[in-house]
Amino acid sequence: MVQPSPDVRALRQRLRRLRRSIPAAERAAAHRAILLRLRRLNVLRPGARVAVYVAMPGEVDLAGGLAPAALAGVRLYAPRIVSRRRLAMNFLPLAVDGRTAVNWFGIAEPTGGPAARRPPLAFDTVVVPLLGFDRRGVRLGMGAGYYDRMLRRRLDPARDFRRPRLVGVAYACQELPSIDAAPWDVPLDYVVTESETIRCRFPSTAAASPR
Repeated sequence: MVQPSPDVRALRQRLRRLRRSIPAAERAAAHRAILLRLRRLNVLRPGARVAVYVAMPGEVDLAGGLAPAALAGVRLYAPRIVSRRRLAMNFLPLAVDGRTAVNWFGIAEPTGGPAARRPPLAFDTVVVPLLGFDRRGVRLGMGAGYYDRMLRRRLDPARDFRRPRLVGVAYACQELPSIDAAPWDVPLDYVVTESETIRCRFPSTAAASPR
């Protein structure tokens, strides 16, 4: 894993502080607006296979809309880390009641055995958390590279991937003017905030080893 520069570490810290500073009422309203935009984007449609995530403190929390979506027939999955050394994770079904187990990072994950896991190409949409984004779809994550490693086939210039759509969710204040993209960064198709739905367009890149 490539170690981030001091500037990138400082930027991540600033963005964490920024999103933690959002007042509770404003945060709750943002979550409702983001869920509405995801529905309008046809992400949470009945029958769709959608990979979501269980929010950590400060992240956009979609929990309020996941149980109704599951009851409406959306098939929801969430990530589970299977190897820290290989930076590997897979997706398992997310229980309607939100039942999870906490991993060694203190992150809530779905329970279930390997037989229930699904590869990224099985999904219609993967909803991705982030710390920062720009309008090209470049995403600044937590730095470990789990999503980039799992989705690296999207970087293959010989293949035209139409699924899964990659949709980042964030607060509008997390937008940055520009983020320097590494060769292994997998760009997003959309970013959804409480204020707008951004369709991202990033030039094709060659595949590289993700951090």
